[in-house]
Amino acid sequence: MPELDLSPITRIEGHLDFKINVEEGKVTDAKAIGALFRGFEIILRGRDPLDALVITPRICGVCPTSHNDASARALDDALNASIPENGYLMRSILLGVENLMSHAAHTYVLFGPDLANKKYEKHEAYPELARRFAPLTGTSYKGAVLARIKLDEIFAIFGGKHPHTTFVPGGAPVRPQLSDITKALSIFMQVQEFLENVTLGCSIERWLENRSLKDVQKWLEEDEKHANSDLGLFIRYAPELGLHKLGPGPGNFLSYGVYAQADGRNWLPAGFYDGKHHKLDQSRIEEHIKYSWYTGYEGGRHPLEGVTEPYYEEGEKYTWAKCPRYDDKPAEVGPLARMIIDKDPLVLDLAKEYGPCVYTRVLARLHEAVRLAAKIREWLLELDPAKPFFGSYERVSSAEGIGLTEAARGALGHWIRIKDGKIDNYQVITPTAWNVSPKDSNDVHGPIEQAVIGTPVEDENNPIEVQHVIRSYDPCIACTVHVITPRRSYKLKVV
Repeated sequence: MPELDLSPITRIEGHLDFKINVEEGKVTDAKAIGALFRGFEIILRGRDPLDALVITPRICGVCPTSHNDASARALDDALNASIPENGYLMRSILLGVENLMSHAAHTYVLFGPDLANKKYEKHEAYPELARRFAPLTGTSYKGAVLARIKLDEIFAIFGGKHPHTTFVPGGAPVRPQLSDITKALSIFMQVQEFLENVTLGCSIERWLENRSLKDVQKWLEEDEKHANSDLGLFIRYAPELGLHKLGPGPGNFLSYGVYAQADGRNWLPAGFYDGKHHKLDQSRIEEHIKYSWYTGYEGGRHPLEGVTEPYYEEGEKYTWAKCPRYDDKPAEVGPLARMIIDKDPLVLDLAKEYGPCVYTRVLARLHEAVRLAAKIREWLLELDPAKPFFGSYERVSSAEGIGLTEAARGALGHWIRIKDGKIDNYQVITPTAWNVSPKDSNDVHGPIEQAVIGTPVEDENNPIEVQHVIRSYDPCIACTVHVITPRRSYKLKVV
């Protein structure tokens, strides 16, 4: 059975190694390979608990704020923090801005260029798809990059540069003036202009009136601007390109909930879906290492009891990514999961019609981006510069804390144990660890591996179908560090 090595999968955040077996034009087996070791759990041992606020955002240069949010929430829990309403709002605004930046990058820079792949050259929509989405030259591609830069300016006003310790236990150590809020709103309106004129072809409010596929069809037909927008173009032609038939995955969805509010609730709720909606019980989370280059235990372990002991060996192990499971089940995380857990009517109707697939994932991400943009504007208007943004916390000798949030790519969790005033254990499960997880102790494949298995491959020299599936999850392998030995040199042999 021939094996195709697609490594590295580029045009994601970082580089993912990936191997597939193909038989009679279909993928029969798949391995998602995290080829770089991420050792932040080891770096944090023995440090002051507040050091986590500075170190963990460096796990990923793409989503440092989500790691800062998770570490701050873990410390909120451990240090009995009190957070004022402005503190919650500022965390939600900056995390939302960062996630919106990631959604723009995924739609236009990472996934979008695949729509201009040579496989589709004979399709009637190809000239327009290439004009808009071709890398570097596409009109929408360039516009999205500029919009992303504008969003980063909002972040700079309130939070400083990326990565930056913007959140602390007790809230956010900032005190914006009314002029800062006004400037941020002005910049956001420029981003909204791109979203409405290019992505949607209508106002944010008009798109959010769509609550079913029937509504979307009516939306397409009511105005030429809708049908010819980037979103309209994708809705019209993606099924014709077969994207609705690719990458079903395991069908289980997990969200930790995100954008915590002062009333104790998250704007987007937590939960687990396996055909039915369940409340989240974080005690059901475990990590397996049977096929990962680690040692120290067998079966699954909850992160508070987690061990990160790297151990590379040839054999059945094939990745540096650990294998998280919820209630012993692989779970897809990300925008599609968040919208399903939130019972968003449009996405539920979309999933009912097409199931989880490339088309559904991309459309759910775009829909979440529109919802999020509307909410960020609302949060900005709720800020009160006359009131505090930071509350209080206690220094303790021993405690445990759990920080659950959502990065753009899905569920992100930090678990901390403090002993004698120092970090005794710190464990991180990133969203991509959920999605690119290897087989578990029961030999069950992870979500992306399952989604790729069964994918048709028309041309082994251009396996774009497999790349569609992988990129629809928006994996981020930037959450890694290289093992370096300064006094030794290496030669890389490329075959």
